[in-house]
Amino acid sequence: MNPSHASDSRATSPSSGGRPVFHVRGLTKIYGEGTAQVRALDGVDLDLNAGELVVLLGPSGSGKTTLLNQLGGLDLPTAGELRYRDADLAHSTEDELTLYRRQSVGFIFQFYNLIPSLTARENVGLITEIASNPLPPETALEMVGLGARLDHFPAQLSGGEQQRVAIARAIAKRPEVLLCDEPTGALDVRTGIVVLEALERANRELGTLTVIITHNVVMAEMADRVIRFMDGRVQSEQRNPARAAPATLRW
Repeated sequence: MNPSHASDSRATSPSSGGRPVFHVRGLTKIYGEGTAQVRALDGVDLDLNAGELVVLLGPSGSGKTTLLNQLGGLDLPTAGELRYRDADLAHSTEDELTLYRRQSVGFIFQFYNLIPSLTARENVGLITEIASNPLPPETALEMVGLGARLDHFPAQLSGGEQQRVAIARAIAKRPEVLLCDEPTGALDVRTGIVVLEALERANRELGTLTVIITHNVVMAEMADRVIRFMDGRVQSEQRNPARAAPATLRW
């Protein structure tokens, strides 16, 4: 498909080989009541497939982060269908959502949320202690290029290195889903590229469905699919014929 043309928002990956990881139909999230009511999501339809790297674009308030919170089991929708494999996330209990987040989802945010008194290895180890089939912390940190910084504390690491520790922490439990909200938002261009390379490698080597929220349209080139949001809806979707390496992006 020519990437300059939008596709139907229900399109699935030709390499998905079957049922999508996420199946979303009519997803709606409303905050507030009466004249203060805000429709953060307004009937979103999409599928997300195993192993994909998907970039979500759109201005602030367009619904990207609300969607990510729904996919991650951090919030429940007001209406609509939200399925992860055989699980009905829209009607799950808090205990079920907690187990889902623990076993299946890795989160990466703009800010790193590392524990200052723990080394990189120990920060990652917190996750591996509760995961059922984790990577060793050393392996996860090696994947993001920090094999030589295992015993450094956050204060001894640069911002980009701290973000890579956060990525290692997220991927160490081998999640099927990796959800990233502006992972390079607090970084300069050069450091951001290194972080994107770490995310791309994790996606490629672990086969993790990776969803990245960004305001930076340049990052669209590294994705399998690009989904644009506006006013709580999917405005358009495109599939790239090939993924660009982060180092080749035209910043």
